[in-house]
Amino acid sequence: MPAIVIAIANQKGGVGKTTTAVNLAACVASTGTNVLMIDMDPQANATSGLGLEKKSGASIYGVLLGQEDINSIIQHTDYDNLDIIPSEVDLCGAEMELSKVENHLVRLRESIAPIKATDRYDLIIIDCGPSLNVLTLNVFAAADHLVVPLQCEYYALEGISMITRVLNQIRESGVNPDLDLLGVIMTMFDGRTRLSRQVVEEVRNHFADRVFETNIPRTTRLAEAPSFGQPIIYYDPYSAGAAAYEVLAQELLERLGLAERAPELDEVPPPPAFADFKAARETAAVVPISPAREGGFIVPPTPPLL
Repeated sequence: MPAIVIAIANQKGGVGKTTTAVNLAACVASTGTNVLMIDMDPQANATSGLGLEKKSGASIYGVLLGQEDINSIIQHTDYDNLDIIPSEVDLCGAEMELSKVENHLVRLRESIAPIKATDRYDLIIIDCGPSLNVLTLNVFAAADHLVVPLQCEYYALEGISMITRVLNQIRESGVNPDLDLLGVIMTMFDGRTRLSRQVVEEVRNHFADRVFETNIPRTTRLAEAPSFGQPIIYYDPYSAGAAAYEVLAQELLERLGLAERAPELDEVPPPPAFADFKAARETAAVVPISPAREGGFIVPPTPPLL
């Protein structure tokens, strides 16, 4: 079965787009699904978010211009079932170069066709830059589905109207008539505020079941994880952000019809943090609060079931 290509896009910056791309890719890969992440943002935040350095010549730039083979630039990450085509600042030049090339809007689709046609990957997730430039339009032309992260603020509503208009133009122009809006992900949700609840309600009224049930909370741990080059399920596997993205990953797999292809949870090796925690529980009934505090012991907390 050919790999399914998903574009994570929103031309408005600061909506949690790259955070969603990185953490969705990691959570889906943790189920045993083979995932390829393609970083199409010259800022390369998805690249550093997965712990890779930004290196000159490592991006998809040469592939888009027909100068390199796409298999030569795929890199393994530290996480099972997750590979990446990284980005770097030189990708900025691709926009100017692509405008001079014939069929410039379908260069990415042609470039990834060899790996999409094989069974090497089940899912290809593409992180777009915060603009509707030639690179982003190439992603739209190559994708099977579009996922839009949307911040729980009113300004973000203006952004989604623009991206849906471009989506319709891509379909009507014939560049990619089958491009589908798979769903909208509400990010930076704060249930304590009326604003967040109102924005979610308004988006659900407009997009109905296209909105994912899982809201991604605004948390400090999610904001910290990229600086350590780790997805949230490895940086803090018991945090609210990790739980939200794990549930969102299951929603995504169900919508794509890949849930039945993913192995059962018992068959998937647990994250390192969980393995360490489980070993600690089996070898000791209690753990000390602090070495300096005599008799200070607590029972280890039970990890979430998500």
